[in-house]
Amino acid sequence: MREPNDTLSIFDRDESLPVDMLAALYEARGWDFERDSEDEISTEVKGSWTNYSIKAIWREEDNVLQIIALPGVHVDHDKRDNIYKALGLINEQLWIGHFDLWQNNGILLFRHALIMASNGMLGVEQAQTLIDAAIDECERYYPVFQFIIWGGKSPEDAIASALIDTQGEA
Repeated sequence: MREPNDTLSIFDRDESLPVDMLAALYEARGWDFERDSEDEISTEVKGSWTNYSIKAIWREEDNVLQIIALPGVHVDHDKRDNIYKALGLINEQLWIGHFDLWQNNGILLFRHALIMASNGMLGVEQAQTLIDAAIDECERYYPVFQFIIWGGKSPEDAIASALIDTQGEA
């Protein structure tokens, strides 16, 4: 996860409505974004493996902010059983959020929902943490999906290969 930085000083308030806070965060990071509606915002973030589309949806009636990260992975029907098995193994390791596969179009995604305080306000650091956590999880597990889809590995082998913990620095 990224460390808080000095760019946060540009924020006028410590808290704002979720979509407004995310717009300010994206702007501070120099990311292009679109306000898809009053309650939705999306951006694209360059990762080390791929570009991630990030969509945030604010449901005021439920006081819930949902973050969806799309790593641009499409899973063909013949690979879905192995991907579903990998998702089960991966999701049981996650504390927040989960990976999912949309059955109708084979799109892989990471999503997390946050129940907001009764005032519906999102803090700067909380906004950073939400977005960074989604990107970090996508970055961590992206190779697993590629090992299965392109490398033909089993879910267990793909996870073992992708999640090797390195020691020291190169």
